[in-house]
Amino acid sequence: MDKGGIRHVVAVGSGKGGVGKSSVTALLAAELRRRGRTVGILDADITGPSIPKLLGMTGPLVDRGEGIEPASSRGGISVVSSQFMVEDEQTPVIWRGPLVTRLITQFFGSVQWGALDFLLIDMPPGTSDVPLTVFQTIPIDGMVFVLTPQELAALIVRKAMNMARDLHVPLLGVVENMSHLSCPHCGKEIELFGASRVGHVAEEYGIPLLGRLPVTTGVSELSDAGRLEELASPEVASLATAFEKAIDEATRGAMTVL
Repeated sequence: MDKGGIRHVVAVGSGKGGVGKSSVTALLAAELRRRGRTVGILDADITGPSIPKLLGMTGPLVDRGEGIEPASSRGGISVVSSQFMVEDEQTPVIWRGPLVTRLITQFFGSVQWGALDFLLIDMPPGTSDVPLTVFQTIPIDGMVFVLTPQELAALIVRKAMNMARDLHVPLLGVVENMSHLSCPHCGKEIELFGASRVGHVAEEYGIPLLGRLPVTTGVSELSDAGRLEELASPEVASLATAFEKAIDEATRGAMTVL
């Protein structure tokens, strides 16, 4: 498939659920928008979509005969999600694999994304049908990986990283979410989930550590209120800067190879 007016298509994955991958995707998209970038999110977690809830968005999607139009968040992020295709947020999407993968290709190829600087693909957990469809049918410029400090998260993210590498998807870097908690009284960093392992993972794969995001009450409160894109922090700003540097370097490297 052709990227059309999209400059960079980047997948964000973790291999497992529960590490805050969708939150990281939404926070990164919001920070890029604050910098004046045009940004879209393709919510590829068809059976467990989170992006609409995080950004306070509802459907349905509209097709006026020229293709599906993405919904737009309050901050101007273009979004498509299976959540916009069901009655309410508690209605499950009970589809077999072929229907799920077909919808993924439609979300990319049949949506009028327009001119975007970045299209972020919020990947589902696992290394089977949907990731395989994304990697083999969508022109991915690279992938960002999210993990938490637990060894289990590091183990599973390696599976996702190995899959991407085996399918020749550039590994842009890793993000450690829920990295630590800063004590509100003394400022000391508390490692709630144990010692960080993200540096070892980054070194093992020879890719940059893009950022370490702390545990904050603001993330939970704004997520529940559908206002996560309002959250701005030095850590998220640093992540966006490192992300843009990584995708620029990957793009230059691909042009050099060509």
